[in-house]
Amino acid sequence: MPTTTVCFINQKGGCGKSSSTYHLGGALAVKGRNVLLVDCDPQGSLSQAFFGSAAVENLSARETLAAVFDPDAMLDNPARLAVPTGFERLSILRANQTLAPYNRPEPEREGLNQFLLRDALSDITGYDIVLIDCPPNLYLASWNAMLASSHVVVPVPPEDFGAQGLRVVHQAIEQASQLNPRLHLTGHLVTRYDGRLAVHRAYMQKLRSLYHESIFEAVVPEASAFKVALTCRTPVSHHMPGSKAAKVMAEVSDELLARIASTFLPVIPPGDMETSATKKQSVG
Repeated sequence: MPTTTVCFINQKGGCGKSSSTYHLGGALAVKGRNVLLVDCDPQGSLSQAFFGSAAVENLSARETLAAVFDPDAMLDNPARLAVPTGFERLSILRANQTLAPYNRPEPEREGLNQFLLRDALSDITGYDIVLIDCPPNLYLASWNAMLASSHVVVPVPPEDFGAQGLRVVHQAIEQASQLNPRLHLTGHLVTRYDGRLAVHRAYMQKLRSLYHESIFEAVVPEASAFKVALTCRTPVSHHMPGSKAAKVMAEVSDELLARIASTFLPVIPPGDMETSATKKQSVG
């Protein structure tokens, strides 16, 4: 198994999972880490960020993560699926729509299929850290990611916050940890933050009051530099290294590495269970 495997998970779309994985991978590579990105989402957004939609959509199933899940693929060397991104020390295992048929609900009923990604990654060596981008659901792909990981990060935008919504994610992490005792919640990463908005400031305060130290100190802003870099198919650390966005991702990478090196947080953070979840307090 690679030294450290981190999955980015949330059951909602638009939380910044793919963007965080993409730009954080670049930041870690700049710091000298050998990074493998794993696109575990049938939408293939992380893969398209490097190669464009046409190139990714035209990949055969045998060239993507689908080969790990397809018993007919007879994949004897998972390492061949990891390809260079064009940036030093940064590789990716790609995905596209061919993964969709395997991303089934009720993953706990899938038997040994729950461990397909874990087993594949155990055969891929030479990386310091693996970052897994998950789809916006808790089906088999996300479940595989949790069972293959030692750490999980939950990206959370400071909008439309409901403790009960995150509670489902936490419950899934707790259930996965029963099969994978190495899995721990590394923290919640606030994404798409705009400090000019009162609602964002209020949600930030709400998040920190509920989840305390499990919220990353570093906050990912809503910055145009991320979108410009993505348009150029280049992580912001490489495209605009002097930008505020690049500096923030460097801070996030430092904090992630520090959290990995320190004592793990509980699987379920303080303030998350029934009392907090049933309050459903509104913000603003």
